[in-house]
Amino acid sequence: MSGRTRAGACPERTCVGCRDRAAKNDLLRIVLVEGVCVPDRRGTLPGRGAYVHPTRVCLDLAVRRRAFSRAFRGPGALDTTALRRFVEKGEQATP
Repeated sequence: MSGRTRAGACPERTCVGCRDRAAKNDLLRIVLVEGVCVPDRRGTLPGRGAYVHPTRVCLDLAVRRRAFSRAFRGPGALDTTALRRFVEKGEQATP
């Protein structure tokens, strides 16, 4: 026996806002579509992805630190209004 467990390892990603590592399923994948940051709920949109906790705190940190433009290797500030709407809507739905 090699000592390995049979349980599959859960992939981890780093939140670009708070810089904490978390399970991929606990984070929201963000992709860049024509200069706009778009939430990718299913994780199937093409292109480079950045991950963030689906909370206002982490989103605000990521915007303040310009983490999305760095993650997507963009020249300047990116439009995050659709992403902000999605996060706020998700926070209102959960008690």
